[in-house]
Amino acid sequence: MSDLLKSYRFREERQADWQKLDLILTKAENGGVQRLSDEQMLALPRLYRQAVSSLSVARSISLDQNVINYLESLCTRAYFFVYGARTTLGERMMAFLRKDWHEAVSQSVWTTLLAALFFFGGWVLAFFLCLQDMDWFWTFHGHNFFDGRNPDASVDYLRSTIYNDPNSNGEGELAAFSSFLFNNNAQIALFAFALGFAFGIPTAWLLVYNGVMIGSMYAVFWDKGLGFEFTGWLMIHGVTELFAIVLAGAAGFVIGGAVAFPGGRTRLASARAAGQRAATIAMGCVVMLVIAAILEGFGRQLINSDGVRYGIAAGTLVFWLVYFYVPRKAAAP
Repeated sequence: MSDLLKSYRFREERQADWQKLDLILTKAENGGVQRLSDEQMLALPRLYRQAVSSLSVARSISLDQNVINYLESLCTRAYFFVYGARTTLGERMMAFLRKDWHEAVSQSVWTTLLAALFFFGGWVLAFFLCLQDMDWFWTFHGHNFFDGRNPDASVDYLRSTIYNDPNSNGEGELAAFSSFLFNNNAQIALFAFALGFAFGIPTAWLLVYNGVMIGSMYAVFWDKGLGFEFTGWLMIHGVTELFAIVLAGAAGFVIGGAVAFPGGRTRLASARAAGQRAATIAMGCVVMLVIAAILEGFGRQLINSDGVRYGIAAGTLVFWLVYFYVPRKAAAP
């Protein structure tokens, strides 16, 4: 009976302040902090501290568990508004694009170079192997890969696959090939990041594999004298898409390196510390893949001029290099 009386008196003395805090929080949750009056803004931190003090006392004297649960919920809600970030979703996205993504990538130069080495190393290896002996193409792809786009295809047919001729019936095949490339590269980017925790070994394998697939296809067009044309067709979106793959691989290596070389921390703690930077890079890769899809779905299908294709590819390359690696002035406090 004494415990119930104690709990009743405890609530009676403080409940008015709890209710005031609850009303302020409800108003802020429904309409944002900007809807609070000056008086409510000044009262919020004071009422929050009183609620935290009440929670501490309630726990120490083992009051009614319902009171403790209520105060825990109230303090948690208030903490977000007193100490949490007071930014909108749009402001957070702008901060990500202006600062967070740039910093995460610029701080990962060495893992980016490592990822590029594996990816383009596989590309170059497959390219030269196929130029020496086109049987390598069938080894890499199998006999059912992209029926028609293979070493046995004629120059005219291969040329028709990289230019959108309205009088030809190859538009559907061109769209299917484009869709395959995007889906394949998006999956590679996702897995290159996600599997980085295994010391980066699966990441390295996926990068080499994807490089081999593209390099061997590139060799087919090069061998037919269409290397220049195929490069323009591929790179109008490929600069952005392939850059995204390399960065996703870099994110995987960031985590893999933290797991392989944890220093004085446990492997789990080391991976957790590196996870934020890696996740920021990976989220940015999603943005790049969306941009690449737009370039692929519209620009590459509608533009037949080699000069324009190369111009767009060069422009996107310069844009990404400047965006990621040119130092920026710190924002004024």
